[in-house]
Amino acid sequence: MPAFVEKEKTPLWLFAPGITTFEPMEYYRYIMALHVIFVVSWFAALFYMPRLLIYHAEADQKPEPDRGILSEQLKIMQKRLWGIIAWPALLLTWAMGLWMMYLNPSLLSQPWFILKLLFVSGLTLYHVQTHALYMKHQRDEIPWTSFKLRLWNEVATIFLFAIVFLVIPKQNTGWVWATLGLIGFAAAMFAAVSIYRKAREKKKEEPDA
Repeated sequence: MPAFVEKEKTPLWLFAPGITTFEPMEYYRYIMALHVIFVVSWFAALFYMPRLLIYHAEADQKPEPDRGILSEQLKIMQKRLWGIIAWPALLLTWAMGLWMMYLNPSLLSQPWFILKLLFVSGLTLYHVQTHALYMKHQRDEIPWTSFKLRLWNEVATIFLFAIVFLVIPKQNTGWVWATLGLIGFAAAMFAAVSIYRKAREKKKEEPDA
């Protein structure tokens, strides 16, 4: 008898409560592994794209020929990141997630999981808004200042914080603390960015020694 049969009464995977058998869900763990990989790829793109938009906004303030050279290079980097990594990762993250929900519909009865879906939906809207900014930058339209883009860059971190603290503990009553922690974390993040902005402005105003 194979050794893994002895573990049939334990959950298949940390994120799959209630699954206690290898049939018909023996491939569930592989779907979860792919889901995690695509989530990591998605967040990597969401972290990096706003930074490229910030650099583009700052390059737009430079004189020619620096402005044209930097803008063209940044647009190429943005296009490759968004088309090759960001959108495929988003679609595959949702595909793997929906597949797991189909295999384990009991997840939909878990309050923490419902809240996680809301946060992931919010992250998807963040992705769509970032796409709108990306399209404008591809046309050399810079609608937001670099400071506003820096604030926007931190939103993905807030979503990551919220989702991880919901998924790992999996406590049906812990979502309250996760939400309060999220609010505190967001306030601290935006305060840090504001302090950084003021420090930069003060440094620019100081006369050269």
